[in-house]
Amino acid sequence: MNFEFSDEQNLLREQARGFLGDNCGTKVARNILEGEESYDQRLWRQIVEMGWTAAVIPEEYDGLGLGYLELSVIAEELGRVYAPVPFSSSVYLATETILVAGSDAQKAEWLPKLASGNAIGCFALAEGPGQSSEASISATAANGVLTGTKLPIADGDIADIAVVIAKQNGSASAFLVDLTSSGVSRQAVSTIDPTRSHAKIDFAGAAVELLGEEGQGWALVEKVYDRAAVLFAWEQVGGSDTSLEMANEYSLGRFAFGRPIASYQAIKHKLTNAYVKNTLARGNCYYGSWALSTNAQELPVAAAAARVSAIQAYYFASKENIQTHGGMGFTWDFDCQFPYRRAKLLAVNIGSEGTWQEKLISAIEKERAA
Repeated sequence: MNFEFSDEQNLLREQARGFLGDNCGTKVARNILEGEESYDQRLWRQIVEMGWTAAVIPEEYDGLGLGYLELSVIAEELGRVYAPVPFSSSVYLATETILVAGSDAQKAEWLPKLASGNAIGCFALAEGPGQSSEASISATAANGVLTGTKLPIADGDIADIAVVIAKQNGSASAFLVDLTSSGVSRQAVSTIDPTRSHAKIDFAGAAVELLGEEGQGWALVEKVYDRAAVLFAWEQVGGSDTSLEMANEYSLGRFAFGRPIASYQAIKHKLTNAYVKNTLARGNCYYGSWALSTNAQELPVAAAAARVSAIQAYYFASKENIQTHGGMGFTWDFDCQFPYRRAKLLAVNIGSEGTWQEKLISAIEKERAA
């Protein structure tokens, strides 16, 4: 079994890396960090023009009809430059949920808008600190209207549409909500990574539309999260590689006692450990992309393995990057903060490391029982 990408997919990688190298990076991320904008609108328009937001949307809905292997390549390259755009919220979560559970009418209405960038989507599950569960959901829907609060919601302050998980008739269901309609108020909230905006969204009688079957909201969350986990993991692997490259480049150019610090064992061992973790995470991501692209029954195991190893790799590499830079690595003017901020943020998107470890254990036990 060959887990490597094809020549066409590697060509896509080269094109994406070249484009993002010219149009993104630490300068763009710093502009968002130090400015007032929630995301880089120019970069987002360029990404839309490249067709990336339409990658896995079928052609009948104005998409490109590509596969998840191609989307995996794009995800890694976006993670490599910690792009300050709402790509993961709109593509991995909102678009994917509509693809999985939307009716023909819902797909026809929203997928062309998401593909063209005329709409940005988000996924509203969390309702405060702590791990989300079906029991923790307090937002309620009845008679076609929604009441409750969701926070923190990634890109919730800029999104046009939200997939909202709320209780209806005592069980969790998924709903589509037009965030530009009445009954919706939003407030930006601060996180460790200001280059990815988050919001508190209050619903006070907002009109909703059932997405999928009533009472199947939590099952839909589990399904979509397994699929999104693979793509988030690729973003993390991209960021892990950038962190390692930054540390290696600095260690080769920084001299101490007449020698580059890269020649000392203390630095060599740090960077070697980061390389090992990155390589392990990449292997798990290949497995995850195969399972996602083929809709294999192994997807829950593959997704959880990719997610756990990628969380660990990105955090370790971004932390050791700061340590390799020494005291200057902690300063505002150095760029070490960007991968570290993104590593911490992505580590809790769609569930923490502990949550995905539990998912991995449960998925393995189910496979053994079967």
